[in-house]
This record gives sequence, structure tokens and C-alpha cells, in this order.
Amino acid sequence: MKRRMIISKTPLRITFTGGGTDLPEYYRNFGEGAVISASINKYIYIVVNKKFDDRIRVSYSVTEIVDRVDQIRHPTVREALRLLNIDGGIEIVSISDIPSTGTGLGSSSTFLVGLLHALHAYSGEYVSQRELAEEAVKIEREILREPGGKQDQYMAAYGGIQFLKFLPDENVVVRPVIIPEEARERLWRSLFLMYTGIERRSQDIHREQSSKVSENVDSYREMVRITEELYKRLSRGEVDSLGESLHRNWMLKKTLAGSISSGWIDELYERAMSNGARGGKLIGAGGGGFLLFHAPDVDRRNFVSKFPELREEPFAFDYQGSQIIFVGD
Repeated sequence: MKRRMIISKTPLRITFTGGGTDLPEYYRNFGEGAVISASINKYIYIVVNKKFDDRIRVSYSVTEIVDRVDQIRHPTVREALRLLNIDGGIEIVSISDIPSTGTGLGSSSTFLVGLLHALHAYSGEYVSQRELAEEAVKIEREILREPGGKQDQYMAAYGGIQFLKFLPDENVVVRPVIIPEEARERLWRSLFLMYTGIERRSQDIHREQSSKVSENVDSYREMVRITEELYKRLSRGEVDSLGESLHRNWMLKKTLAGSISSGWIDELYERAMSNGARGGKLIGAGGGGFLLFHAPDVDRRNFVSKFPELREEPFAFDYQGSQIIFVGD
């Protein structure tokens, strides 16, 4: 039975280590990929509503009103409706806490996971976290053939702090990183999320990075080792080790594609390290978006003041993953 209105709420994410090893060009050919990521309390909301007539209205940065699904220009909306066999009489609206493109927080996949969740609920169907992630991967990577990895879809669906392993047979192992409460609080208070104001197309960076995987296999394997080591340390509550892991991972990741960093980003990173950070990175594919720094023993206000050209974005961890927060009959 179709519901009248559904609202889903799906978290964005920050990646700590291993980003890029979830690219199929790596894990299918050179060994398992491994990523540690954390969902944060910045969300994309999807409203799905039954429309009075049989037309389809989709509202994001633009508004589309069409008669048929195949006329929808937004590719993931079009393919999600096709996948779930929804053909009309529906209105879809998206709202985001943070700019929805080019930030490095996984917004494209978060949008899709939230949309799929809302559409399933609209159709009166229960869907598991794994099914949501797998459907999103199917649409983005198989149907639309967009370049990129698989961590974002799983993080949006599951939430929390997760250790993800990407196997050559396409299976994904999802393992929560269980950190003692006091250590988890210290970890959170030691992190700084800073917006550069630069938006970039992750697809372009992923395309360049994917084409060079075979040239950088040793770097990818070392990133996997760093991630596996970090998982063990965090599980023991050794959260102050994060900075070192971030730093080692970032030094490797910068070498994977020329577009991942820039002279300005490098200067900001060095400034952070000179002012007490133990490590950091650009979130996501690179090129712009958000910088993440781990600086456990600094005065917060003083550290932020060293970056007048950046905007700090306060956050907390999210442990719920994608949720349905409203169901109207």
C-alpha cells in the first residue's frame, strides 16, 4: 500500500583512512580494500509525497515536472524510480544540511540511499541497511557507470564508525569500530572539520585515480595496512594514534592523482601541523571540500583562529544511519 508522505534522514560521512582502496580497479585486481569512516550529524532529508495527479515532480537545486520517469533529467532519481517500479503520481524533494555537491562528504550516495529508503517506505516495504547500500551501488556503479568506490553507500545506510572491507568477489564486510565511551569523547573533541569553499567533481578525480591504480599498488596496499592497524588501535581506545594514521594515509593518497591536493591545500595542512595538529586530510576524493584535522591537545578557539579563510563546521558522530523519521497515511 502506498503511503501519503514519507521523510527520510540520512547522514553524511568523514573518511579517516583507506579511501580509494574501495575502487574496483584496486580490490578486484590487487587485494582487499579497507576503509575506516564515521557518519556525522549532517544530513540529507528526502521528502516523498503522493501527488494529486499522475505527473512526477522532483525538486533539488532545480525543479522538474514531467509526465514519465524516463523524462527525468536527474539520473539517480530516474533510476531509483525505475528500480522500484514507481511510475508516476509522486513528488520528491531533497533538503541538505550542507552544500550537496563537491564537499567530499559523500553527498551523492547519501542522497541516493535516502531516496531509496524513502521510496521503499512509500511503497510499504521494509528494506535492510545492506539492501539499501547494495541497491545504491547497483544504480551508481552498474547502471549509471559512474566512477568511484563503495564506502559512501554503506556508510549512509549503516551510520556509526565502521571498518569496511571490500572483497574481490564484490562482497563488503561491515564491522563497527567499538571505541570505549571516554576515548570516543576524546576523539570527537580532537577533530576539526574545516570547509575550504572549493567545490570539485569527485568523478573527475576518481576517473584519474582509477586509471593509475596499477602504477600505485604499493601505496594502496600500505593504506590498507594503515587502516587495519588503526582499527585495532581505536578498538583498544588508543584514539590519540589517529593523527599519525591520518598523516601517513594523506601522504600516500596525495601521490595517487595530481588533482587530489594543491599548493594551497598543502600550505593549509602545513599550517595545521605547525599549530599542534598530529595529522589530517582532505575528506573524500580530494581537490577541495572539507579538511579534517586531528589536534588532541590544542586550545580549540586558538587553533581555528589560525585559519581565517576557512569555516569550521562543528559536528558529532551519527550512529543511526539512514532513518525514516516521518510516515503519513
